[in-house]
Amino acid sequence: MSNTLQKISVERTKMSKINQIDFDNLSFGNVFTDHMLVCDYKNGVWEAPKIVPYQSLSLDPSAKIFHYGQSIFEGMKAYKDEKDAIWLFRPIENHRRLNISARRMAMPELPEEYFMDGLTALLQVDAAWVPKKAGSSLYIRPFMFATGKGFHASPADEYKFIIACAPSGAYFSGKVKVLIEEKYSRSANGGVGFAKTGGNYAGQFYPTKLAIEKGYNQVIWTDDHAHEYIEEAGAMNIFIRIGDVLITGPTSDRILDGITRKSILEIANREGIATEVRKISVKEVLQAAKKGTLKEMFGAGTAAVVSPISSFGYQGTDYDLPELADSYADLLKKKVTDIQYNRSEDPFGWRLKVS
Repeated sequence: MSNTLQKISVERTKMSKINQIDFDNLSFGNVFTDHMLVCDYKNGVWEAPKIVPYQSLSLDPSAKIFHYGQSIFEGMKAYKDEKDAIWLFRPIENHRRLNISARRMAMPELPEEYFMDGLTALLQVDAAWVPKKAGSSLYIRPFMFATGKGFHASPADEYKFIIACAPSGAYFSGKVKVLIEEKYSRSANGGVGFAKTGGNYAGQFYPTKLAIEKGYNQVIWTDDHAHEYIEEAGAMNIFIRIGDVLITGPTSDRILDGITRKSILEIANREGIATEVRKISVKEVLQAAKKGTLKEMFGAGTAAVVSPISSFGYQGTDYDLPELADSYADLLKKKVTDIQYNRSEDPFGWRLKVS
């Protein structure tokens, strides 16, 4: 047991909500567990983390989160196998990315042991909340925001880190119809597109709303300069299969370094699937669609793992993708989830048991 884990105090709820929850009919991210982890940054140091009953927060109206948007978060899951063991998937990568986001947003970095020991302790307290039904999981949301007071446009001097959890059912996105964006941009060079900060997502809502009004489900983001290159699919990384080659764009200032993305690349290479990490233009995708060599497009992220795209729209024309019996999307999703749920060997060492 580490020193940090020994310092984590636990205040248990007096009345659990768990018996009120229908675990056979869980939606995504709307039901919350009994407890949460809280840790405050004050006077230049992180205080000892603590586990408390899930509860509302009280903030001063001048708290800088409301005015200057210093807010970052992560998305991850805990999985329960057939023997009721609980597993995490590459959690160190989530901690690493949290601190990358923190640096970019001028926020204090969180020590690894606070993240890992705090998460472990919280999962031990709320172990009964991890669903066992096939496809279900415990969604985990670590996040940090500015609590320091004042209207001056400068970084806050106080912050709060929280881990909250939500048992969630299988995430079925169905057939997704997307629109390639030609006007709005998700992010720009030198910006914060690579950071997992709330403003990135807020900025997506309006263009996505416009796409939905046109009959699409989501937006395919393109570069901010000429809207020439494919970058992301909604809030997910994107993969495009032309022929038998699986292509995804390189990470950059504009593109999030997705953990599911990098996992899919490693699994694909192990499975003998040819992959390319390079810029891919809208023109190349259109040409492949017209020639019949565009086989698949899918998003990749924590919530859905893989979200297949059935068609895309561009400049008033829709292009349908073929329905494949042996798609890369299905194969890669199964390979990832089998590791996550401890249904297969883990040759990469990604799976971590919560003890």
